[in-house]
Amino acid sequence: MTEFRTIAAARDALRKGDVSATELAEEYIARVEGADALNAFVHKTPEIAREQAAAADARLKAGDAPSLCGIPLGIKDLFCTKGVPSQAASKILTDFRPEYESTVTTKLFADGAVMLGKLNMDEFAMGSSNETSTYGDAVNPWRRGNDETKLTPGGSSGGSASAVSADLCLGATGTDTGGSIRQPAAFTGITGLKPTYGRVSRFGIIAFASSLDQAGPMARDVRDCAIMLSAMAGHDAKDSTSADLAVPDFEAMLDGDIKGKVIGIPREYRMDGMPEEIEALWAEGRKMMEAAGATLRDISLPHTKYALPTYYVIAPAEASSNLARYDGVRFGRRAQLAQGDGITEMYEKTRAEGFGDEVQRRVMIGTYVLSAGFYDAYYNRARKVRTLIKRDFEQAFADGVDAILTPATPSAAFGLGEMAEADPVQMYLNDVFTVTVNLAGLPGIAVPTGQSAQGLPLGLQLIGKPWEEGELLNAAYALEREAGFVEKPAKWW
Repeated sequence: MTEFRTIAAARDALRKGDVSATELAEEYIARVEGADALNAFVHKTPEIAREQAAAADARLKAGDAPSLCGIPLGIKDLFCTKGVPSQAASKILTDFRPEYESTVTTKLFADGAVMLGKLNMDEFAMGSSNETSTYGDAVNPWRRGNDETKLTPGGSSGGSASAVSADLCLGATGTDTGGSIRQPAAFTGITGLKPTYGRVSRFGIIAFASSLDQAGPMARDVRDCAIMLSAMAGHDAKDSTSADLAVPDFEAMLDGDIKGKVIGIPREYRMDGMPEEIEALWAEGRKMMEAAGATLRDISLPHTKYALPTYYVIAPAEASSNLARYDGVRFGRRAQLAQGDGITEMYEKTRAEGFGDEVQRRVMIGTYVLSAGFYDAYYNRARKVRTLIKRDFEQAFADGVDAILTPATPSAAFGLGEMAEADPVQMYLNDVFTVTVNLAGLPGIAVPTGQSAQGLPLGLQLIGKPWEEGELLNAAYALEREAGFVEKPAKWW
């Protein structure tokens, strides 16, 4: 069968009748079966895929074929899928099979997408390396030259990134609370888009931090992300934070013309100790944007230095509140109780057994900063600083900046286990370039633009104006064309 690099190429072949949805599904089912070494797919759904592919073939034959009709996708384990395990990679949700479908997957399936299975992730989306999962580590398909060390695909959407990069699916859903789409996309040489907060419904997505979480597409290139976003986005009455805005045809907005656009370069993102290759990549990215016709402007986002501490107060606080529902009473795991144990012991034992170390750490931090004696000192202060961070971006956009170019990550992918035993703060620093976007509710996209000295992919990030995903995608499209990144990992799995 013809190798399809992108959703767009597969869509066109399906519409022409060069390949059927069933043939495409069987090809990708076989790939998933042969890639257990990556541990990307944790719940395989071949029968659902075959059923959806048959329905897609009928729609294609009838001439009723949206862009995703017949396209094999992977779904992050954070999205509830009816009758299919949806565990958020946590032991506490063992055997949980929802009786309902998330809005995002409902929309994708309505467009004819084919679900190959559920994808690995960090537990409750808390992590930057996919090492907190109850399923075990997801593995990056890329390697450092001939070195066989297993590398992280990033997190929390590590399974999604690994699966797309290894051609196990043509696209995948991810979620981004502090960089969990953009960082793994950069680590695996794919494209990942975090939309404006409220652009995509959160209904049926297991919550981590409700004011920061946002679902988005992960795919091979910018066009594929535009195609997926058009299907995923839209108002949803089931989500009170969902924006009642029309969804444009994002793909139709991709012309690559950014002549006259102003790209901001924030001086605060020049961090002490930034690796030379990240600095060089950023410099190269600036040249690429100029070559595409954009004007560069140095800007200041003065409250950037407070972003990480602000995020690591607000996100754990919201997690502490959201995860209180996992108590062994209504659904999910319940610990074995001893004679005489009461409800308090059931809560304590269930949560101690069900939550991993990182989730427990963040719940404890969150409970602490919300406690009566510390609420004003930590949580309220963090909320005020968040407002200042948002205001920095608003000022930059008001001054005529159309998008902002930054590095996506402070390094290339690192080895599994290399940071897990370190101070957790070292792991949190992976989010240094991405958390501001979530705190401000803005859209951001990671685009692969180069490689490290060891041959690993490196990405740059573009940050856009709220609700202007079309403009942001077009700027990313221009960057993508200038970068010309087409490298893929050598198959070893």
